Amino acid sequence: MPKKLLSGILFFLLLNLLIKPFWILGIDVGVQNRVGAAEYGLYFAIFSFAYMFNILLDLGVTNFNSRNIAQYSQLLQKHLPVILNVKIVLFVLFLAVTFTVGAFIGYSSRQFYLLLWISVNQFLNSLILYLRSNFSALFLFKTDSLFSIMDKVLMILFCSVLLWGGVLGGDFTIEHFIYAQTLAYTITAATALVILVQKTNLRRLRWNMPLSISIVRHSLPFALLALLMSFYSRLDPVMLERLLPHGTGATQSGIYAGAFRLLDAIVMIVYLVSVPLLPTYAKMIKERQDVSQITRLVFTFVFCASSAMAITFSINSADIINLFYDNNTAEISQVFKVLIFCLMPISSIYVFGTLLTANGNLKQLNIVALASLVTNFVVNLIVIPLFMSQGSAWAALATQMVSAVAQVVIALRIFHLRISARYVLQMLGFMAVVATVNVGGQQIGLSWWATVAVAAVVSVVMLFGLRLTSLKELVAIFRNGEE
Repeated sequence: MPKKLLSGILFFLLLNLLIKPFWILGIDVGVQNRVGAAEYGLYFAIFSFAYMFNILLDLGVTNFNSRNIAQYSQLLQKHLPVILNVKIVLFVLFLAVTFTVGAFIGYSSRQFYLLLWISVNQFLNSLILYLRSNFSALFLFKTDSLFSIMDKVLMILFCSVLLWGGVLGGDFTIEHFIYAQTLAYTITAATALVILVQKTNLRRLRWNMPLSISIVRHSLPFALLALLMSFYSRLDPVMLERLLPHGTGATQSGIYAGAFRLLDAIVMIVYLVSVPLLPTYAKMIKERQDVSQITRLVFTFVFCASSAMAITFSINSADIINLFYDNNTAEISQVFKVLIFCLMPISSIYVFGTLLTANGNLKQLNIVALASLVTNFVVNLIVIPLFMSQGSAWAALATQMVSAVAQVVIALRIFHLRISARYVLQMLGFMAVVATVNVGGQQIGLSWWATVAVAAVVSVVMLFGLRLTSLKELVAIFRNGEE
Protein backbone atom coordinates (compact mmCIF):
# COMPACT_ATOMS: atom_id res chain seq x y z
CA MET A 1 0.00 0.00 0.00
CA PRO A 2 1.38 3.44 -0.84
CA LYS A 3 2.50 5.30 2.26
CA LYS A 4 0.48 8.37 1.28
CA LEU A 5 -2.72 6.30 1.12
CA LEU A 6 -2.13 4.82 4.57
CA SER A 7 -1.45 8.19 6.18
CA GLY A 8 -4.37 9.71 4.27
CA ILE A 9 -6.80 7.08 5.55
CA LEU A 10 -5.56 7.49 9.12
CA PHE A 11 -5.93 11.28 8.96
CA PHE A 12 -9.40 10.94 7.42
CA LEU A 13 -10.48 8.59 10.16
CA LEU A 14 -9.01 10.69 12.97
CA LEU A 15 -10.77 13.89 11.94
CA ASN A 16 -14.08 12.25 11.17
CA LEU A 17 -14.10 10.15 14.33
CA LEU A 18 -13.69 13.38 16.25
CA ILE A 19 -16.40 15.36 14.45
CA LYS A 20 -19.03 13.30 12.64
CA PRO A 21 -20.22 11.09 15.52
CA PHE A 22 -20.92 14.23 17.55
CA TRP A 23 -22.69 15.80 14.61
CA ILE A 24 -24.95 12.82 13.97
CA LEU A 25 -25.45 11.52 17.50
CA GLY A 26 -25.49 14.92 19.19
CA ILE A 27 -26.86 17.55 16.82
CA ASP A 28 -28.92 15.45 14.39
CA VAL A 29 -30.40 13.38 17.21
CA GLY A 30 -31.01 16.59 19.16
CA VAL A 31 -32.97 18.00 16.23
CA GLN A 32 -35.20 14.92 15.99
CA ASN A 33 -35.77 14.92 19.75
CA ARG A 34 -36.75 18.60 19.60
CA VAL A 35 -39.08 18.52 16.58
CA GLY A 36 -40.48 15.00 17.09
CA ALA A 37 -40.49 11.78 15.05
CA ALA A 38 -43.35 12.80 12.74
CA GLU A 39 -41.85 16.18 11.81
CA TYR A 40 -38.36 14.78 11.36
CA GLY A 41 -39.83 11.84 9.46
CA LEU A 42 -41.45 14.27 7.02
CA TYR A 43 -38.08 15.97 6.48
CA PHE A 44 -36.28 12.63 6.14
CA ALA A 45 -38.80 11.32 3.60
CA ILE A 46 -38.48 14.47 1.45
CA PHE A 47 -34.69 14.41 1.81
CA SER A 48 -34.62 10.76 0.72
CA PHE A 49 -36.96 11.54 -2.19
CA ALA A 50 -34.65 14.31 -3.42
CA TYR A 51 -31.60 12.14 -2.79
CA MET A 52 -32.91 9.50 -5.19
CA PHE A 53 -32.50 12.06 -8.00
CA ASN A 54 -29.21 13.38 -6.62
CA ILE A 55 -27.28 11.93 -9.53
CA LEU A 56 -28.86 14.55 -11.80
CA LEU A 57 -26.71 17.09 -9.93
CA ASP A 58 -23.56 15.26 -10.94
CA LEU A 59 -24.19 12.68 -13.69
CA GLY A 60 -21.18 10.71 -12.46
CA VAL A 61 -18.79 13.62 -13.05
CA THR A 62 -17.27 13.42 -9.55
CA ASN A 63 -16.25 9.75 -9.77
CA PHE A 64 -15.09 10.18 -13.37
CA ASN A 65 -13.12 13.27 -12.35
CA SER A 66 -11.46 11.55 -9.38
CA ARG A 67 -10.35 8.63 -11.55
CA ASN A 68 -9.34 10.81 -14.51
CA ILE A 69 -7.40 13.52 -12.65
CA ALA A 70 -5.56 10.87 -10.60
CA GLN A 71 -4.25 9.47 -13.88
CA TYR A 72 -3.86 12.78 -15.78
CA SER A 73 -3.47 15.63 -13.27
CA GLN A 74 -2.64 18.19 -15.98
CA LEU A 75 -6.29 18.18 -17.07
CA LEU A 76 -7.53 19.87 -13.89
CA GLN A 77 -6.99 23.44 -15.10
CA LYS A 78 -8.87 22.71 -18.32
CA HIS A 79 -11.74 20.72 -16.80
CA LEU A 80 -12.52 22.76 -13.65
CA PRO A 81 -14.25 25.79 -15.25
CA VAL A 82 -16.16 23.60 -17.69
CA ILE A 83 -17.46 21.24 -15.01
CA LEU A 84 -18.55 24.14 -12.79
CA ASN A 85 -20.75 25.40 -15.62
CA VAL A 86 -22.09 21.90 -16.23
CA LYS A 87 -23.10 21.55 -12.58
CA ILE A 88 -25.10 24.79 -12.70
CA VAL A 89 -27.05 23.50 -15.69
CA LEU A 90 -27.58 20.16 -13.93
CA PHE A 91 -29.00 21.94 -10.89
CA VAL A 92 -31.73 23.48 -13.05
CA LEU A 93 -32.47 20.01 -14.48
CA PHE A 94 -32.57 18.55 -10.97
CA LEU A 95 -35.12 21.14 -9.79
CA ALA A 96 -37.33 20.52 -12.82
CA VAL A 97 -37.36 16.74 -12.31
CA THR A 98 -37.86 16.70 -8.53
CA PHE A 99 -40.66 19.27 -8.61
CA THR A 100 -42.40 17.48 -11.49
CA VAL A 101 -42.28 14.12 -9.71
CA GLY A 102 -43.23 15.81 -6.43
CA ALA A 103 -46.38 17.19 -8.08
CA PHE A 104 -47.15 13.77 -9.54
CA ILE A 105 -47.06 12.04 -6.12
CA GLY A 106 -49.13 14.79 -4.51
CA TYR A 107 -46.77 16.94 -2.44
CA SER A 108 -48.39 19.79 -0.49
CA SER A 109 -47.24 23.43 -0.56
CA ARG A 110 -45.18 22.95 2.61
CA GLN A 111 -43.58 19.81 1.24
CA PHE A 112 -42.63 21.73 -1.91
CA TYR A 113 -41.12 24.51 0.23
CA LEU A 114 -39.00 22.00 2.15
CA LEU A 115 -38.10 20.28 -1.12
CA LEU A 116 -36.79 23.57 -2.55
CA TRP A 117 -34.40 24.21 0.33
CA ILE A 118 -33.36 20.57 0.53
CA SER A 119 -32.63 20.68 -3.23
CA VAL A 120 -30.42 23.74 -2.78
CA ASN A 121 -28.55 21.96 0.01
CA GLN A 122 -28.05 18.85 -2.08
CA PHE A 123 -26.67 20.95 -4.93
CA LEU A 124 -24.20 22.62 -2.57
CA ASN A 125 -23.21 19.26 -1.11
CA SER A 126 -22.73 17.85 -4.61
CA LEU A 127 -20.54 20.82 -5.48
CA ILE A 128 -18.43 20.24 -2.37
CA LEU A 129 -17.97 16.58 -3.25
CA TYR A 130 -16.83 17.52 -6.76
CA LEU A 131 -14.37 20.11 -5.45
CA ARG A 132 -13.05 17.60 -2.92
CA SER A 133 -12.59 14.98 -5.65
CA ASN A 134 -9.91 17.22 -7.13
CA PHE A 135 -7.99 17.31 -3.85
CA SER A 136 -8.10 13.51 -3.46
CA ALA A 137 -7.23 13.00 -7.14
CA LEU A 138 -4.14 15.15 -6.60
CA PHE A 139 -3.39 13.00 -3.52
CA LEU A 140 -3.90 16.00 -1.23
CA PHE A 141 -5.61 13.73 1.27
CA LYS A 142 -5.16 16.00 4.27
CA THR A 143 -6.75 18.95 2.48
CA ASP A 144 -9.61 16.71 1.41
CA SER A 145 -9.96 15.49 5.00
CA LEU A 146 -10.34 19.02 6.31
CA PHE A 147 -13.12 19.79 3.84
CA SER A 148 -14.83 16.48 4.64
CA ILE A 149 -15.61 17.83 8.13
CA MET A 150 -15.81 21.58 7.57
CA ASP A 151 -19.55 21.72 6.90
CA LYS A 152 -20.22 19.49 9.93
CA VAL A 153 -18.11 21.67 12.21
CA LEU A 154 -20.06 24.71 11.05
CA MET A 155 -23.36 22.88 11.51
CA ILE A 156 -22.38 21.91 15.06
CA LEU A 157 -21.72 25.58 15.84
CA PHE A 158 -24.89 26.89 14.16
CA CYS A 159 -27.24 24.23 15.54
CA SER A 160 -25.77 24.41 19.03
CA VAL A 161 -26.65 28.08 19.12
CA LEU A 162 -30.12 27.50 17.66
CA LEU A 163 -30.95 24.50 19.86
CA TRP A 164 -29.51 25.60 23.17
CA GLY A 165 -28.50 29.25 22.81
CA GLY A 166 -31.95 30.74 23.35
CA VAL A 167 -31.61 33.05 20.34
CA LEU A 168 -34.81 32.07 18.51
CA GLY A 169 -37.32 33.37 21.01
CA GLY A 170 -39.62 30.49 20.03
CA ASP A 171 -39.71 26.84 19.07
CA PHE A 172 -36.93 25.28 17.01
CA THR A 173 -38.36 23.99 13.71
CA ILE A 174 -37.10 21.69 11.01
CA GLU A 175 -36.84 24.77 8.77
CA HIS A 176 -34.20 26.25 11.10
CA PHE A 177 -32.18 23.05 10.72
CA ILE A 178 -32.39 23.25 6.92
CA TYR A 179 -31.38 26.94 6.83
CA ALA A 180 -28.35 26.19 9.01
CA GLN A 181 -27.31 23.48 6.52
CA THR A 182 -27.55 25.94 3.65
CA LEU A 183 -25.23 28.41 5.37
CA ALA A 184 -22.70 25.72 6.34
CA TYR A 185 -22.61 24.23 2.84
CA THR A 186 -22.24 27.66 1.23
CA ILE A 187 -19.23 28.61 3.36
CA THR A 188 -17.56 25.22 2.77
CA ALA A 189 -18.10 25.24 -1.00
CA ALA A 190 -16.88 28.83 -1.34
CA THR A 191 -13.69 28.10 0.63
CA ALA A 192 -12.88 24.96 -1.36
CA LEU A 193 -13.49 26.78 -4.63
CA VAL A 194 -11.18 29.65 -3.66
CA ILE A 195 -8.35 27.19 -2.94
CA LEU A 196 -8.83 25.35 -6.23
CA VAL A 197 -8.99 28.63 -8.16
CA GLN A 198 -5.66 29.60 -6.65
CA LYS A 199 -4.15 26.24 -7.61
CA THR A 200 -5.40 26.42 -11.21
CA ASN A 201 -5.16 30.20 -11.78
CA LEU A 202 -8.77 30.17 -12.93
CA ARG A 203 -9.84 33.62 -14.14
CA ARG A 204 -13.38 33.04 -15.35
CA LEU A 205 -15.90 30.31 -16.10
CA ARG A 206 -15.86 29.23 -19.72
CA TRP A 207 -18.59 27.33 -21.52
CA ASN A 208 -16.95 24.76 -23.80
CA MET A 209 -19.76 22.77 -25.39
CA PRO A 210 -17.66 20.01 -27.05
CA LEU A 211 -15.66 19.40 -23.86
CA SER A 212 -18.80 19.54 -21.69
CA ILE A 213 -20.50 16.93 -23.87
CA SER A 214 -17.38 14.76 -23.82
CA ILE A 215 -17.10 14.89 -20.01
CA VAL A 216 -20.79 14.12 -19.51
CA ARG A 217 -20.68 11.29 -22.05
CA HIS A 218 -17.73 9.64 -20.29
CA SER A 219 -19.43 10.19 -16.93
CA LEU A 220 -22.79 8.62 -17.85
CA PRO A 221 -21.89 5.04 -16.80
CA PHE A 222 -20.87 6.45 -13.41
CA ALA A 223 -24.14 8.42 -13.36
CA LEU A 224 -26.30 5.38 -13.97
CA LEU A 225 -24.50 3.48 -11.22
CA ALA A 226 -24.92 6.32 -8.72
CA LEU A 227 -28.59 6.73 -9.69
CA LEU A 228 -29.40 3.06 -9.14
CA MET A 229 -27.46 2.93 -5.87
CA SER A 230 -29.12 6.08 -4.52
CA PHE A 231 -32.53 4.62 -5.38
CA TYR A 232 -32.04 1.32 -3.61
CA SER A 233 -30.32 2.91 -0.59
CA ARG A 234 -32.93 5.65 -0.06
CA LEU A 235 -36.14 4.07 -1.28
CA ASP A 236 -37.14 2.64 2.12
CA PRO A 237 -38.32 5.83 3.91
CA VAL A 238 -40.04 7.11 0.77
CA MET A 239 -42.03 3.89 0.41
CA LEU A 240 -42.84 3.92 4.13
CA GLU A 241 -44.22 7.45 3.90
CA ARG A 242 -46.20 6.75 0.71
CA LEU A 243 -47.49 3.19 1.29
CA LEU A 244 -48.73 3.64 4.86
CA PRO A 245 -51.72 5.81 5.88
CA HIS A 246 -51.17 9.56 6.39
CA GLY A 247 -49.54 10.22 9.77
CA THR A 248 -48.53 6.60 10.25
CA GLY A 249 -46.25 6.77 7.24
CA ALA A 250 -44.43 9.88 8.47
CA THR A 251 -44.04 8.42 11.97
CA GLN A 252 -42.71 5.09 10.65
CA SER A 253 -40.33 7.00 8.38
CA GLY A 254 -39.13 8.91 11.44
CA ILE A 255 -38.60 5.65 13.37
CA TYR A 256 -36.64 4.25 10.43
CA ALA A 257 -34.65 7.51 10.26
CA GLY A 258 -33.71 7.15 13.92
CA ALA A 259 -32.16 3.73 13.28
CA PHE A 260 -30.73 4.69 9.89
CA ARG A 261 -28.96 7.72 11.38
CA LEU A 262 -26.83 5.55 13.66
CA LEU A 263 -25.98 3.22 10.78
CA ASP A 264 -25.16 6.22 8.61
CA ALA A 265 -22.82 7.61 11.27
CA ILE A 266 -20.68 4.48 11.04
CA VAL A 267 -21.04 4.06 7.28
CA MET A 268 -19.61 7.57 6.83
CA ILE A 269 -16.37 6.41 8.44
CA VAL A 270 -16.22 3.33 6.18
CA TYR A 271 -16.98 5.52 3.15
CA LEU A 272 -14.02 7.75 3.95
CA VAL A 273 -11.70 4.80 3.39
CA SER A 274 -12.97 4.51 -0.19
CA VAL A 275 -12.32 8.19 -0.98
CA PRO A 276 -8.50 7.94 -1.11
CA LEU A 277 -8.81 4.32 -2.25
CA LEU A 278 -10.41 5.24 -5.63
CA PRO A 279 -7.59 7.45 -7.00
CA THR A 280 -4.99 5.08 -5.53
CA TYR A 281 -6.56 2.07 -7.27
CA ALA A 282 -6.87 4.08 -10.51
CA LYS A 283 -3.19 4.99 -10.47
CA MET A 284 -2.05 1.47 -9.57
CA ILE A 285 -4.18 -0.09 -12.31
CA LYS A 286 -2.87 2.42 -14.87
CA GLU A 287 0.69 1.52 -13.86
CA ARG A 288 -0.18 -2.21 -13.88
CA GLN A 289 0.66 -2.72 -10.21
CA ASP A 290 -0.67 -5.66 -8.22
CA VAL A 291 -3.72 -4.64 -6.15
CA SER A 292 -4.16 -7.89 -4.22
CA GLN A 293 -2.16 -6.86 -1.14
CA ILE A 294 -3.83 -3.50 -0.65
CA THR A 295 -7.28 -5.05 -1.27
CA ARG A 296 -6.80 -7.83 1.27
CA LEU A 297 -5.38 -5.50 3.92
CA VAL A 298 -8.03 -2.79 3.59
CA PHE A 299 -10.90 -5.28 3.34
CA THR A 300 -9.71 -7.23 6.38
CA PHE A 301 -9.57 -4.15 8.57
CA VAL A 302 -12.81 -2.66 7.28
CA PHE A 303 -14.83 -5.88 7.39
CA CYS A 304 -13.56 -6.97 10.80
CA ALA A 305 -14.32 -3.53 12.25
CA SER A 306 -17.75 -3.50 10.58
CA SER A 307 -18.72 -6.99 11.69
CA ALA A 308 -17.56 -6.35 15.26
CA MET A 309 -19.61 -3.15 15.45
CA ALA A 310 -22.66 -4.72 13.79
CA ILE A 311 -22.74 -7.67 16.18
CA THR A 312 -22.01 -5.56 19.27
CA PHE A 313 -24.51 -2.81 18.50
CA SER A 314 -27.25 -5.25 17.50
CA ILE A 315 -26.99 -7.26 20.73
CA ASN A 316 -26.91 -4.06 22.81
CA SER A 317 -29.37 -2.14 20.62
CA ALA A 318 -31.92 -1.27 23.33
CA ASP A 319 -29.34 0.37 25.62
CA ILE A 320 -27.70 2.26 22.75
CA ILE A 321 -30.99 3.62 21.40
CA ASN A 322 -32.11 4.71 24.88
CA LEU A 323 -28.89 6.68 25.15
CA PHE A 324 -29.80 8.94 22.22
CA TYR A 325 -33.57 9.10 21.85
CA ASP A 326 -36.44 10.26 24.02
CA ASN A 327 -39.38 8.91 21.99
CA ASN A 328 -40.24 5.67 20.14
CA THR A 329 -37.14 4.00 21.61
CA ALA A 330 -38.54 0.46 21.55
CA GLU A 331 -39.55 0.72 17.90
CA ILE A 332 -36.26 2.32 16.84
CA SER A 333 -34.33 -0.36 18.73
CA GLN A 334 -36.09 -3.18 16.86
CA VAL A 335 -35.33 -1.54 13.50
CA PHE A 336 -31.72 -0.79 14.46
CA LYS A 337 -31.15 -4.39 15.62
CA VAL A 338 -31.62 -5.52 12.01
CA LEU A 339 -30.47 -2.47 10.06
CA ILE A 340 -27.01 -2.28 11.66
CA PHE A 341 -26.06 -5.56 9.96
CA CYS A 342 -26.13 -3.66 6.64
CA LEU A 343 -22.75 -2.33 7.75
CA MET A 344 -21.07 -5.62 6.83
CA PRO A 345 -22.12 -5.81 3.15
CA ILE A 346 -21.70 -2.04 2.77
CA SER A 347 -18.07 -2.28 3.92
CA SER A 348 -17.47 -4.95 1.28
CA ILE A 349 -19.06 -2.75 -1.39
CA TYR A 350 -16.83 0.19 -0.51
CA VAL A 351 -13.72 -1.91 -1.07
CA PHE A 352 -14.60 -4.16 -4.02
CA GLY A 353 -17.00 -1.69 -5.64
CA THR A 354 -14.29 0.97 -5.53
CA LEU A 355 -11.83 -1.46 -7.12
CA LEU A 356 -14.25 -2.24 -9.96
CA THR A 357 -15.03 1.46 -10.44
CA ALA A 358 -11.34 2.32 -10.71
CA ASN A 359 -10.95 -0.44 -13.29
CA GLY A 360 -13.88 0.87 -15.34
CA ASN A 361 -16.17 -2.15 -14.88
CA LEU A 362 -19.26 0.06 -14.90
CA LYS A 363 -21.41 -2.33 -16.96
CA GLN A 364 -21.12 -5.09 -14.37
CA LEU A 365 -21.68 -2.67 -11.50
CA ASN A 366 -24.79 -1.23 -13.13
CA ILE A 367 -26.29 -4.68 -13.63
CA VAL A 368 -25.68 -5.45 -9.95
CA ALA A 369 -27.20 -2.11 -8.90
CA LEU A 370 -30.30 -2.72 -11.04
CA ALA A 371 -30.78 -6.15 -9.48
CA SER A 372 -30.38 -4.59 -6.02
CA LEU A 373 -32.99 -1.92 -6.81
CA VAL A 374 -35.51 -4.52 -7.96
CA THR A 375 -34.82 -6.53 -4.81
CA ASN A 376 -35.35 -3.50 -2.57
CA PHE A 377 -38.57 -2.41 -4.27
CA VAL A 378 -40.18 -5.86 -4.34
CA VAL A 379 -39.24 -6.75 -0.76
CA ASN A 380 -40.41 -3.36 0.55
CA LEU A 381 -43.69 -3.70 -1.34
CA ILE A 382 -44.33 -6.99 0.44
CA VAL A 383 -43.07 -6.28 3.96
CA ILE A 384 -44.00 -2.62 4.62
CA PRO A 385 -47.79 -3.25 4.90
CA LEU A 386 -47.04 -6.18 7.25
CA PHE A 387 -44.10 -5.02 9.38
CA MET A 388 -43.76 -1.28 8.58
CA SER A 389 -40.33 0.18 9.47
CA GLN A 390 -38.92 -3.14 10.68
CA GLY A 391 -39.86 -4.67 7.35
CA SER A 392 -37.91 -1.93 5.57
CA ALA A 393 -34.87 -2.79 7.67
CA TRP A 394 -35.00 -6.39 6.43
CA ALA A 395 -35.47 -5.13 2.86
CA ALA A 396 -32.37 -2.93 3.21
CA LEU A 397 -30.30 -5.83 4.54
CA ALA A 398 -31.40 -8.15 1.73
CA THR A 399 -30.57 -5.48 -0.85
CA GLN A 400 -27.09 -4.76 0.49
CA MET A 401 -26.33 -8.48 0.70
CA VAL A 402 -27.28 -9.02 -2.95
CA SER A 403 -25.09 -6.09 -4.03
CA ALA A 404 -22.08 -7.05 -1.89
CA VAL A 405 -21.96 -10.73 -2.83
CA ALA A 406 -22.25 -9.94 -6.54
CA GLN A 407 -19.50 -7.31 -6.46
CA VAL A 408 -17.11 -9.53 -4.52
CA VAL A 409 -17.61 -12.40 -6.98
CA ILE A 410 -17.06 -10.12 -10.00
CA ALA A 411 -13.90 -8.57 -8.50
CA LEU A 412 -12.44 -11.97 -7.63
CA ARG A 413 -12.90 -13.14 -11.23
CA ILE A 414 -11.61 -10.00 -12.97
CA PHE A 415 -8.52 -9.52 -10.78
CA HIS A 416 -7.90 -13.22 -10.15
CA LEU A 417 -8.00 -12.66 -6.41
CA ARG A 418 -8.17 -15.68 -4.15
CA ILE A 419 -9.95 -16.21 -0.86
CA SER A 420 -8.69 -19.28 0.96
CA ALA A 421 -10.87 -21.52 3.11
CA ARG A 422 -8.58 -20.70 6.03
CA TYR A 423 -9.24 -16.97 5.59
CA VAL A 424 -13.02 -17.55 5.58
CA LEU A 425 -12.78 -19.69 8.73
CA GLN A 426 -10.66 -17.00 10.42
CA MET A 427 -13.32 -14.40 9.64
CA LEU A 428 -16.11 -16.64 10.92
CA GLY A 429 -14.12 -17.37 14.04
CA PHE A 430 -13.58 -13.67 14.60
CA MET A 431 -17.33 -12.95 14.40
CA ALA A 432 -18.19 -15.93 16.62
CA VAL A 433 -15.84 -14.71 19.36
CA VAL A 434 -17.24 -11.17 19.21
CA ALA A 435 -20.82 -12.50 19.47
CA THR A 436 -19.85 -14.76 22.39
CA VAL A 437 -18.25 -11.88 24.27
CA ASN A 438 -21.34 -9.70 23.88
CA VAL A 439 -23.82 -12.41 24.89
CA GLY A 440 -21.56 -13.43 27.76
CA GLY A 441 -21.33 -9.84 28.97
CA GLN A 442 -25.11 -9.64 29.17
CA GLN A 443 -25.37 -13.00 30.91
CA ILE A 444 -22.98 -12.07 33.71
CA GLY A 445 -24.64 -8.67 34.20
CA LEU A 446 -22.05 -6.31 32.72
CA SER A 447 -23.32 -2.86 31.81
CA TRP A 448 -23.79 -2.28 28.09
CA TRP A 449 -20.86 0.15 27.85
CA ALA A 450 -18.55 -2.27 29.66
CA THR A 451 -19.65 -5.04 27.28
CA VAL A 452 -18.96 -2.81 24.27
CA ALA A 453 -15.53 -1.86 25.64
CA VAL A 454 -14.59 -5.51 26.27
CA ALA A 455 -15.82 -6.47 22.78
CA ALA A 456 -13.68 -3.71 21.22
CA VAL A 457 -10.54 -4.91 23.03
CA VAL A 458 -11.23 -8.55 22.15
CA SER A 459 -11.79 -7.58 18.50
CA VAL A 460 -8.37 -5.95 18.26
CA VAL A 461 -6.69 -8.91 19.98
CA MET A 462 -8.47 -11.40 17.71
CA LEU A 463 -7.54 -9.45 14.59
CA PHE A 464 -3.90 -10.22 15.27
CA GLY A 465 -4.43 -13.42 17.27
CA LEU A 466 -6.17 -15.14 14.37
CA ARG A 467 -3.44 -13.81 12.06
CA LEU A 468 -5.88 -11.96 9.85
CA THR A 469 -3.10 -9.40 9.66
CA SER A 470 0.16 -8.74 11.47
CA LEU A 471 2.10 -5.81 12.81
CA LYS A 472 5.08 -6.97 10.77
CA GLU A 473 3.01 -6.70 7.58
CA LEU A 474 1.82 -3.21 8.48
CA VAL A 475 5.31 -1.98 9.30
CA ALA A 476 6.71 -3.47 6.08
CA ILE A 477 4.04 -1.81 3.96
CA PHE A 478 4.56 1.53 5.66
CA ARG A 479 8.36 1.42 5.31
CA ASN A 480 8.29 0.32 1.70
CA GLY A 481 5.37 2.54 0.68
CA GLU A 482 5.62 5.13 -2.02
CA GLU A 483 5.93 8.74 -0.97
